[in-house]
Amino acid sequence: MRADSGMNLDYARHQMVEQQVRCWDVSDPSILGLLGSLPRDSFVPPRFAHLAYADSEIPLPCRQRMMAPLVEGRMLQSLNIAASDMVLEIGSGSGFMTACLGKLGATVISVDIHRELVAMAQANLDDARIGNVSLHQMDAMRGLPPGQYDVIAVTASMPRFDQRFADALKVGGRLFAVVGEAPVMEARRITRESTDSWVTEVLFETQLAPLQNAAQSPHFTF
Repeated sequence: MRADSGMNLDYARHQMVEQQVRCWDVSDPSILGLLGSLPRDSFVPPRFAHLAYADSEIPLPCRQRMMAPLVEGRMLQSLNIAASDMVLEIGSGSGFMTACLGKLGATVISVDIHRELVAMAQANLDDARIGNVSLHQMDAMRGLPPGQYDVIAVTASMPRFDQRFADALKVGGRLFAVVGEAPVMEARRITRESTDSWVTEVLFETQLAPLQNAAQSPHFTF
């Protein structure tokens, strides 16, 4: 590796925060500081390291993709994670978002359907010395880890909203989910106000690949 590589990556990370994330309505200092300090390039497949701080999704194994930094920043800010929060992540990916959640919250349980991604995320988290995360291979569309959570982050889209995720929130808990089908998908924050009441806010429009085995929206033919 060239001696100036680290400096170039530090500059690229700074530019990502200042020119991309901050400019897309992310103003929380804790989120900007986290994204400015956590080396995203360490969580990217080596052949895509040069794209670690680009405004784009990055290919991962198993035909999955790493979210663009803009979406990661908005997701993290919307969840308003406290240091005491228990977090559930659906879709471990490379482990980068898992690491962010672990830095912000108390405990993170992260699940992914792909064994290869679970192994990749675990290796990256170990390298980053993030130890408050538990990774599990499982299909979230068939079942969720038991318990209720302060925060749930779904890193892939759902053609149809699945109420099970909202039901897994504690009262006061927040869920981030992208719902819909291309070309119209909504990023939503769902907050549980009581045992039988939730409030949904539409945050922005984006596009993410769907969760594997997610229920499809009904299609009508005439």
